[in-house]
Amino acid sequence: QVQLVESGGGLVQPGGSLRLSCAASVRTFSNYTIGWFRQAPGKGRNFVATISWSGHRTYYADSVKGRFTISRDNAKNTVNLQMNSLNAEDTAVYYCAADHETFSSTWYGLWPREYDYWGQGTQVTVSS
Repeated sequence: QVQLVESGGGLVQPGGSLRLSCAASVRTFSNYTIGWFRQAPGKGRNFVATISWSGHRTYYADSVKGRFTISRDNAKNTVNLQMNSLNAEDTAVYYCAADHETFSSTWYGLWPREYDYWGQGTQVTVSS
């Protein structure tokens, strides 16, 4: 069983930055691929970024590429999402998710259905 807790959300002005964290309570955190997803009001849950167990491989949605950076610290059981140059379209509840599947050239963890464990989410609001 994996428990995930997101933190770091809040209200930020357009062009600003936020750093989200996902803390996992599991003994073998390094065995899991971690993904970030977001869900805006009235919309589906969409892929944001994912990171392999080692942290050496990452994958981003086109909408955030070049602005967001995903990283992990397996010693601390955390994954971070650094978000820069935020705009109103980034407003959403952000979720981290974990799955035992191995990141590969054919699997990037792009779909919510591929993940077994989810956090409760943290709200990010970009507004002036």
